[in-house]
Amino acid sequence: MLARFFYSSHESSERPVSDMDDIRIVLVEPSHPGNIGGTARAMKTMGLKNLVVVNPRRFPDPQADWRAAGALDVLDAARVVASVEEAIADCHWVVGTSTRLRKIPWPVSDARQVAQQIRNLGDAGKAAILFGREDNGLTNEELRRCNHHLQIPASPEYPSLNLAMAVQVVCYEIHSAFLETSEDVPWDRRLATSQEVANLLEHMETVLTQHEFLDAENPGQTMTRLRRLFARAGIDETEVQILRGIFKHFDRRTGQ
Repeated sequence: MLARFFYSSHESSERPVSDMDDIRIVLVEPSHPGNIGGTARAMKTMGLKNLVVVNPRRFPDPQADWRAAGALDVLDAARVVASVEEAIADCHWVVGTSTRLRKIPWPVSDARQVAQQIRNLGDAGKAAILFGREDNGLTNEELRRCNHHLQIPASPEYPSLNLAMAVQVVCYEIHSAFLETSEDVPWDRRLATSQEVANLLEHMETVLTQHEFLDAENPGQTMTRLRRLFARAGIDETEVQILRGIFKHFDRRTGQ
């Protein structure tokens, strides 16, 4: 029934769909196959088609096909992977949906602001939006792998959104953002991927521990805060190479 409220294809913009090909919707361990199908339908109505499912309880499944309705092509092309790390390894900007406040605050925006951020990436790289489990969302560790967090404001009397509904809200805002004309100056290097940043942080932690800046037995929250710093900055591939080169230089000078 929801589809009737959206404009038909002949009324849509002439914007090529390929503009959004690098935007990935990631469902993390969904328990109900109907939500996977509903997600595929929500994506297709807004011009997105890149769906990744992490360790689903039941998929493929007839209920997913039924809920997908006219979006079976998106559902059939969905990739199933074993972990969040695998789902986002080649992504350059990762957003995690969350309804909870964190002990260490992370950059957070609503769906409209996140859609603008993704649009402004331009050709800088791939983006992924993570949607967590129906019962308890994303883990703290999964959220720490994200550059940004996303929250959907809802009525305090009943703030609960079905998984597919949440995907629909976010996909609508992305679709709307890509209808606008961007005048942003393109960046001169692509953004670092999630895996490249993870490797950088692992290298940094090793160096800081070897030089006794970090206590291996009690490291505290230093690395979490450094992870947040790099997530907020959105560093590019050259900046990663420079930082890792600095660490290697110190290693050679100290004989590590």
